[in-house]
Amino acid sequence: MRLLKVPYLPGIRYGELALDLKDLFLEAKPDKLTYEPWQSGGNKPDVMFFIAYGDDALYLKFAVKEKHFRATYRQTNDPVYKDSCVEFFIEFDEDNAYYNFEFNAIGTPLVGYGLPGNRELLPVLLISDIKSAASNKNVQGDLLPFEWELRLAIPFSLFYKHSISTLKGKACKANFYKCGDDLPEPHFLCWNNIIADKPNFHLPEFFGKLIFE
Repeated sequence: MRLLKVPYLPGIRYGELALDLKDLFLEAKPDKLTYEPWQSGGNKPDVMFFIAYGDDALYLKFAVKEKHFRATYRQTNDPVYKDSCVEFFIEFDEDNAYYNFEFNAIGTPLVGYGLPGNRELLPVLLISDIKSAASNKNVQGDLLPFEWELRLAIPFSLFYKHSISTLKGKACKANFYKCGDDLPEPHFLCWNNIIADKPNFHLPEFFGKLIFE
């Protein structure tokens, strides 16, 4: 099981964030999605992520380079995993119930909660509290010509099955992913490795561990 320490950002308040969210990750060390449990044979995307937290929100940043790019879904809880997509799953209570946060490259969210095979989507109004900022560019001649970045602020209120006033000192299980089911070369990357016969991110037994400093 991989372990990641999540830095605390003192004085950062969700309600006072700049729209571009760029200054949130100066203290966070990047990590990488290194595992590809179900290899596609295509060019493996390069995916870095950063995670930090403040007094009332969790902050994520994904930096992606990939061969193909797709961002077609615009409505909350659309099947964004078919696009160029990054995901973050987190479990708080050691009971295999977890929140899944999934975003395509323009920040369209899909968010659910529950057990594997028995999940519910969060209300659209609640999901709308997530703040996101996205950017992308095309670098001609590169093996991975599409570069995009997604920055996210997830208020603790999104963890609506829990009463979270602070994450300081908490330990929980989580995993980070990259996929693109409908891309010309589908791929499935993860932070903590998964051992399964076919692509499936909804396996909490393969989550890694987060320690909130």
